[in-house]
Amino acid sequence: MRDEILRRLVHASGTAVPLAYLFVPAVEWLHVQALLVAGLAVASVLEVVRLVVGLDWWVYEKLTREYEQDNLAGYFLAVFSMAVVALVFEPTIAVPAILMLTIADPVSGLLGSGELRTAKDVTVLLTTFAVATLLAVPFVPATAAVAGGVAATVADGIKPVVRGYVIDDNLTIPVAGAAAMFLAVEFLPSTPV
Repeated sequence: MRDEILRRLVHASGTAVPLAYLFVPAVEWLHVQALLVAGLAVASVLEVVRLVVGLDWWVYEKLTREYEQDNLAGYFLAVFSMAVVALVFEPTIAVPAILMLTIADPVSGLLGSGELRTAKDVTVLLTTFAVATLLAVPFVPATAAVAGGVAATVADGIKPVVRGYVIDDNLTIPVAGAAAMFLAVEFLPSTPV
């Protein structure tokens, strides 16, 4: 359980990136994008060292799950998806999508078992939806916030396995949430909160 809490705290530490953009006047969106791309470059090197060279630091034993031992680790997928979302979408879509990963997912993980399962408890999924939706409300119209919340919840609740590789929700939550919010903003009528 201690390792699971540590994983969730590392996960939540990613919240500092969008919060810096929101609350530090000197931080512009370009800075966030550059930081995430630099983080992706560092994470790529670390994963090559871990998976190809075989250097396995103690931190990986604590922070990676069993299914990540021979695959890309969750932290890499998180940085990758955050960088993609930051580069593809405007901040009003990207910031809540990143927060869905850095806040809603750790909440979901702490409420659930934290292990890979085929389905999560309905209460956990409803909580994930509520948190993800509430995180989006300050940034997008209500219909888009709900669409993003639904997409993030589905991504959190379903971890497909393709050829033995688990498609981790660290990859899918921000991308699904951002895509759903973008489509809702573009094509659904706005509903005031």
